Amino acid sequence: MKKVPYRNQFSKILGLTLIAFLFYTVPVGAQDDAAGEVASADAGDAKKGKALFNQNCAACHALNRKMTGPALANVEARLSEEEGLDREWLYSWIKNSPGMIKSGDPYANKVYAEYNQAAMTAFPTLTNEDIDNILAYTAAPPPAAPAAAAGANEAGSGGASGQGSGVSNEIILGALVLVFGLLVVMLLLVNKTLQRIAQANGVVVEKEKAQKGLPLWKAFAKNQFLVLVTAILLLLGSAYFAYGWMMQVGVDQGYAPIQPIHYSHKIHAGDNKIECKYCHSSARVSKHSGIPSLNVCMNCHKSIYEYTGNPEGPSQEDLENGYTNEFYTGEIKKLYKAVGWDETNQKYTGESQPVEWVRIHNLPDFAYFNHSQHVSVAGVECQTCHGPVEEMEIMYQYSPLTMGWCIDCHRETNVKVEGNEYYEKIHAELSKKYGVDNLTAAQLGGLECGKCHY
Repeated sequence: MKKVPYRNQFSKILGLTLIAFLFYTVPVGAQDDAAGEVASADAGDAKKGKALFNQNCAACHALNRKMTGPALANVEARLSEEEGLDREWLYSWIKNSPGMIKSGDPYANKVYAEYNQAAMTAFPTLTNEDIDNILAYTAAPPPAAPAAAAGANEAGSGGASGQGSGVSNEIILGALVLVFGLLVVMLLLVNKTLQRIAQANGVVVEKEKAQKGLPLWKAFAKNQFLVLVTAILLLLGSAYFAYGWMMQVGVDQGYAPIQPIHYSHKIHAGDNKIECKYCHSSARVSKHSGIPSLNVCMNCHKSIYEYTGNPEGPSQEDLENGYTNEFYTGEIKKLYKAVGWDETNQKYTGESQPVEWVRIHNLPDFAYFNHSQHVSVAGVECQTCHGPVEEMEIMYQYSPLTMGWCIDCHRETNVKVEGNEYYEKIHAELSKKYGVDNLTAAQLGGLECGKCHY
């Protein structure tokens, strides 16, 4: 047997390379970890600082833009370079900013005057270690967007796999077409062969002549029974479809208009758990639920100037519909333009614009519906009529809102009388009359015409 020394030499080189790589990477990694631990111990924990920042500072401050207070990215380094202030000054300012203003500190009074004499909230409960952690977070470089890289990788891998799948499908399809073509050719050859055999044996193939009869329509017209049955079926079918069409007049179930400012109920009511009646406060005390004023939106969006999305990133469905972080941030800018909010100087300009919202749920004028009676008295949940609002990206009419739909609800819903003295006497009398323990809205008069119609 002939020996091949090249293989042994290659394996030795590969083994030595792996050993050298391991010896090189392990100490370097250990040194980096040790250096990171030392830096973290000296400068604070940025991870803990982020939680403290979001809890105490995020309502008035952002890292890279001016809000109610100044931007705080690299605030310690900037104050040291521009004003000659050290960390001890920051300790004092954060823990007792009003005291520093009263003491006449020059830079404290400068910031106080620059931001419309809006004094910063004092945080005496924060320790020096907490402040170190917050400063570490403000000094940390912004993290890379792993979602974008992952999305790119997924797109690349998806493209490759899709391409591979496409090639295999094309091969299969081509093979099937080839087999089908061969079968057609074989059938043609068999047909020609049979014709030649027939000619050789003196067999003449003649096409049978079809007997000429009455046209189909004439035969149908002469059959009076078929004509009568067909006419009846056509009349009944037309009446059925005409009735179905007329019964849908004024029923706008599924209606989802495009609003001038995109508002996602899925983000507000779903992800952020905002109660429906926080925005539609009139539903508690009024016939109408009301359209919330834009000032209600600005209660939150003075500080929330951009949409950063969920931690897990946008879903594939959102990306396909164009619901990216940039899209939602652009809608917030439309809100600022409508209310006349100058986000640079953090104040209203007085130049507001009306927002022409498109109404979704619209009952006829002759139908009376009182939100407060259902929400406050009956305790009906918003989702009962409006559907899973917390899952709707675009709000749409969930229920048909027809008379039959309302009557069915009154027949099936029991009246809540616990703790309601108004219903005690009438509930006791009507319960005896109907022989039931719980009265429905229908038994309490919910089917009377005058309850819903003027």
